[in-house]
Amino acid sequence: MFSDVDDITINYEEDGVRVVEELDKAILSKGAWATIIFRYRQWEQSKGDYGPDRFTIRRYRKMNDEYRQQAKFNISSVDQARKIVETLSGWIRETES
Repeated sequence: MFSDVDDITINYEEDGVRVVEELDKAILSKGAWATIIFRYRQWEQSKGDYGPDRFTIRRYRKMNDEYRQQAKFNISSVDQARKIVETLSGWIRETES
């Protein structure tokens, strides 16, 4: 586990292969509860290469000086990510009017 929110990663290796490769991350909130959005890609064994970029939002809770994942939401495609961004942008414009 991780004691510092900046050190949290979703990189994951299995049998010497990086199955999940983190490409970027943005820390949305810090503290006892941390929220991080990650950009990543997964190894596709059938292709022998990584698949398309994916995104996930994860919540971590700090307990006993370690962050533990509490929840996650996977964004399945760039199209879905674009729709989320468009929807949130519209709602933010409405609240700022």
